[in-house]
Amino acid sequence: MVNYFNDFANLCFERFGNRVKYWVTFNNPWAHAKVWHTYDMQWRSKQKGLVGISLTAEWGEPVDITNQRDIEAAERYLQFYMGWFATPIFHGDYPQIMKDYIGRKSGQQGLGTSRLPVFSPQEKSYIKGTCDFLGLGHFTSRYITQKNYPSGLEDSYFSDRDLAELVDPQWPDPGSEWLYSVPWGFRRLLNFVKTQYGNPMIYITENGVSEKMLCTDLCDDWRMQYFKDYINEMLKDPLIGHMEMVTEIVIPTVCTLCILLSAVFLMFLLRGRL
Repeated sequence: MVNYFNDFANLCFERFGNRVKYWVTFNNPWAHAKVWHTYDMQWRSKQKGLVGISLTAEWGEPVDITNQRDIEAAERYLQFYMGWFATPIFHGDYPQIMKDYIGRKSGQQGLGTSRLPVFSPQEKSYIKGTCDFLGLGHFTSRYITQKNYPSGLEDSYFSDRDLAELVDPQWPDPGSEWLYSVPWGFRRLLNFVKTQYGNPMIYITENGVSEKMLCTDLCDDWRMQYFKDYINEMLKDPLIGHMEMVTEIVIPTVCTLCILLSAVFLMFLLRGRL
């Protein structure tokens, strides 16, 4: 399938690349790197575009921030969720915690090798760095706590993580039973991406909320509040950066120009009197 998908993507680059400058290979992926290399080798110099990927992730907050087991469980939640694909793309391999946990569970099952595939050195080198920007889909958050799942016949991605997902009944009522409005989780996820993956360029490719009730009229107050809260969290860091720029660059520059203009005006004034 990788080669077929690469052929399809290459045709898209050829037909639309003179107009399309931002390409998302997958929205929630299962193959990616080969297309990035195809664009990089054949089209980038001519079309000057960017190729990224879109990953969906929710934030995981420890139930008890003083409990090391909950802290580690929340880290596993993020690494199994977003790190599963982001870490190979940015760092060349699966998250170590995934390799450890799935490898141990596979051994308990009596399997000779881990259920998580192993990248060869050549594959690691080929995958690493294949992302000009990161598309990020985000909707909600969860509280995370440690929960041990015994190894058995139903081992899966979910039981491998050894954790439980909880919600806070104080969070605003959802329109869908899984989607709660938790704006602060969005900001924490953005900071996680920044520190984990070297501050990549991020585009929010998915975000939104379902209706709380059926109505025949326009009743979007719930959705408007959701977007307002989430956008405000997203803007916090750029706003700080903007204010720093104003303080450190714009204000000194304006002051310098004012001084120069005042000096020129004073010079003309004195010359007129002479």
